[in-house]
Amino acid sequence: MTTLYGIRSCDSVKKARKVLENANIAYRFVDFDETPPDEALLREWAKHVGVDTLFNTRSKTYRDLGLKKKSLDENDKIAWMVRENRLIKRPVLVENDRVTVGFDTAYYDNITAKG
Repeated sequence: MTTLYGIRSCDSVKKARKVLENANIAYRFVDFDETPPDEALLREWAKHVGVDTLFNTRSKTYRDLGLKKKSLDENDKIAWMVRENRLIKRPVLVENDRVTVGFDTAYYDNITAKG
C-alpha cells in the first residue's frame, strides 16, 4: 500500500496528491496535523533516507526556532521533528519498504508511468 504523509495545505503535498490521483494510483493520505508521526516512525524513515533528508532546514519553523544556531545531532533533530512536525520535509511517500522525501517531479513522473 502506498501512503503519502504531509500537511494538507503544503504546496508540495498538493502537487504529489494531484500526480498520484491523476495517475489513478491508490494511496492513503496521512495529515501530520491530524496524525503527527511519532519517534518510532521518524526513526524508521531515517533508516531509509537519513535524518538530514527528513529534517527541513528551509522551513519557516526552523528559522523561527533559531535551530541553525544550535548544534543538533540526529537524536536532537528527531526530537524536534516529534515536537514540531513542520520541521519534517514534505511530502513523505512510503511505497512498501521504499521511502521518498520531498517532491521530485522526475521521481513522481516515473512512478506514475508505472501506474
